[in-house]
Amino acid sequence: MSGRILIVDDEKDMLSLLQRIIAEESDHTVVTTSDPLQALAWFKEQPFDLVISDLKMPRMDGMQFFEALKEVDPDVAFVILTAYATIETAVDTIRKGAHDYITKPFRRERILLTINKVMQWREIVEENRSLRQALGKQSALAQLVGTSARMQAVRDRIRQVAPTSGTVLITGPSGTGKELVARAIHENSLRRQKKLITVNCTAIPENVIESELFGHVKGAFTGAWKDKRGLVEEAHEGTLFLDEIGDLSPLLQTKLLRLLQEGEYKPVGSVVTKRADLRFIAATNHDLKADIQAKRFREDLFYRLNVIHFEMPSLRDRKDDIALLSHHFLRKYAQANQKKIREIAPAAQQALAFRDFPGNVRELENLLERGVIFCNEEVLQLKDLALDQDSGGDDGALDADLSQLSFREAKERTIQDFHVRYIQELLRESGGNISRAAETAGIQRQYLHRLMKEAGIDAEDFKAS
Repeated sequence: MSGRILIVDDEKDMLSLLQRIIAEESDHTVVTTSDPLQALAWFKEQPFDLVISDLKMPRMDGMQFFEALKEVDPDVAFVILTAYATIETAVDTIRKGAHDYITKPFRRERILLTINKVMQWREIVEENRSLRQALGKQSALAQLVGTSARMQAVRDRIRQVAPTSGTVLITGPSGTGKELVARAIHENSLRRQKKLITVNCTAIPENVIESELFGHVKGAFTGAWKDKRGLVEEAHEGTLFLDEIGDLSPLLQTKLLRLLQEGEYKPVGSVVTKRADLRFIAATNHDLKADIQAKRFREDLFYRLNVIHFEMPSLRDRKDDIALLSHHFLRKYAQANQKKIREIAPAAQQALAFRDFPGNVRELENLLERGVIFCNEEVLQLKDLALDQDSGGDDGALDADLSQLSFREAKERTIQDFHVRYIQELLRESGGNISRAAETAGIQRQYLHRLMKEAGIDAEDFKAS
């Protein structure tokens, strides 16, 4: 495991010696300074995997420096350098949480052994943290809720593709779960113990995305006062997920192509070529083939990305999953908001089933979150969803793709949809009074009651609370 090491010693010859030893025997990045106050400032701004400090220094001794570091990060990995005469003080530092001490003069092997032990410890700590986070979350594969044939095919494909090293391109409308697919692929891959780094190509300004991706060296541009690791380096041996890749500039497309082809890149302002071992996943809601025709996207990059292709279905193409998704989000947000909502009223579920959902699963999730917030009962009611307040909420029952059905099926579906919408509106206007609703409709109360039962509509959902 390569890491970042900060060394503080008021003897510049000692700093040079330590830097040379570590550079010759490892891939660790070493930052040195003779000023503990400067080192403390750096530590507050960026992470270091290990801090090595002299005990006797002007302005701030090693003990004081260690205490100051612990205020920033209680788990800081700290090794102290000391002369034989001050071993007792060094041991006291160990009691307070330092990892080890090294006496001067030291052997080269002693320094390298200590660094290796600390780095192994850091790796174990990071793995344990990742495992705790994974146990605390529902897996991404489990969050791909749905029993429709389209979603079953997506999950089966993830299980088949995840253990391989193939590059993946995920396309589909916004809100369909492309990021969940990327996470599920990583979680089920051979790289799952390493990082999944997500880069939102739209969210990062164009003038800084190259530095964010590839890092930069000190002095590369105004404000680059120190070296910076990029997200590509952070993702080394793991997975790099490039979300909204269709929005990437032509210049970055060219540099990304080299990374995909050769596994090589250069930090901004550097002449040194670095290598990265990555699994690439990209996602977009763009029609990349149309973008290629319009000269907005490189054709060679497209074919590099499009090794394995997932096309995520819109929610209107998997309407059978709406009920399952609704209950999934109900449980999620009821738990998050500490509410004892156990089910969704039939009228509310019916209204959701006939909705168009241009925002796809994300829109459904937002509706359920809003409904849970406003629900004060154990059953989520239609009124809690406040669908009439949603600008995207024109009922979509008649907008379904009827051309895919036979005439008989389309007719039955249209009649059923009409019954549901018409009865809901009748009951809404009558405040849930069935007799008054039947009178308005000019039909027998018993017939209206039978229609309501067939449609799963409860008059109580429309009565004023």
